[in-house]
Amino acid sequence: MDTQELIESFADFKEFKNIDRVTMMNILEDVFKNIIAKQSGDNNNYDVIINPDKGDLEIWRNRIIVDEGEVEDGNKEVALSEAILEEPDFEIGEEVTDQVHLEDFGRRAVLSMRQNLIGKIMELEKDGIYKKYKDRVGEIITGEVYQIWKKEILIMDDEDNELILPKSEQIPNDYFKKGDAVRAVVSKVEMRNNNPVIILSRTSPMFLERLFELEVPEVFDGLITIKNIVREPGERAKVAVESYDDRIDPVGACVGMKGSRIHGIVRELKNENIDVINYTSNDQLFIQRSLSPAKISSIKLTEGSDKAEVYLKPDQVSLAIGRGGFNIRLAGKLTGYEIDVYREAGSEAEDVDLEEFADEIEHWILDELKAVGCDSARSVLEIGKTDLVKRTDLEAETIDEVLSILQAEFE
Repeated sequence: MDTQELIESFADFKEFKNIDRVTMMNILEDVFKNIIAKQSGDNNNYDVIINPDKGDLEIWRNRIIVDEGEVEDGNKEVALSEAILEEPDFEIGEEVTDQVHLEDFGRRAVLSMRQNLIGKIMELEKDGIYKKYKDRVGEIITGEVYQIWKKEILIMDDEDNELILPKSEQIPNDYFKKGDAVRAVVSKVEMRNNNPVIILSRTSPMFLERLFELEVPEVFDGLITIKNIVREPGERAKVAVESYDDRIDPVGACVGMKGSRIHGIVRELKNENIDVINYTSNDQLFIQRSLSPAKISSIKLTEGSDKAEVYLKPDQVSLAIGRGGFNIRLAGKLTGYEIDVYREAGSEAEDVDLEEFADEIEHWILDELKAVGCDSARSVLEIGKTDLVKRTDLEAETIDEVLSILQAEFE
């Protein structure tokens, strides 16, 4: 490798990301001075001049002129007879500067120099990426899907840095293909085997909070504060908000006119149902709001513990629990209470409309039951399994499952 090849090889280093000009020049100078020190034993009398923009390199050696026969160190001293060949006016004691070419160090030393140079710059590059994204934890970024694996997706940002979106951090309904644009929040940044690994998340409550900041100016400006967020990604989320300005309705501002503000967030989260709740320091009222849309009859808090007993009418129980139990589970996380739901005393004789079970029983099954004149839970239970098998097109196993769900409502 000659000088020109080496120069061309590091001329491109100026294009490296996250490395400023001063740092780049220091790296280059350090690498060249190290190789000089290995070759000559000392590099204090050498000047390395670098222009990283053009890829130019010059190495100059400074030596003191001494009398004939007094040269002890040829690297630092030069005989007068040799010096005057360059400039006849030179005298003893003056300093002579001559250029050193890379070829003088030998091919092996030049190759080693290049490897050290690349190694140092790559190390700085990785460190720069790590620091950059460490400061961006909690921020939303947009990247492009580059490669899809079984357990994670490789995403490239606008500077071609590699970001990882694990399967566990994706919303269940997420589906991406190569080239798709993806929005996610920077969850954490860590070093693995001396390489920066940037982990993204779409399931983190932090992602939902940043989406609110983007869609709701009052949240971004701090007029509305998000007190807490709990999520079952892709299914349901509850967001407690508070306004320090009495003139601003925090729930209305977050939802927007006809849901205009929240619709964008719901679409981004693959139709995740979002309940925006007005925060209050009154625990009973907060629990009541968090169990919306169920209407609470009364709440009993146990002193000295985080347990809450909630009493409702029978037709409100399924609403409080929600499909898959998401509503009551999220309400518990949001309020910090372990919530137990009870029917009001003396309400056993009351009935529950079949539509209240739409989250547990499929609609076509409910339609079959309504077709034979059943519009409430008790009316189905009174007919019994035998008659239902005869009068509907439902299979016996399906009827058993339906009866079990309806019976549990009155136990």
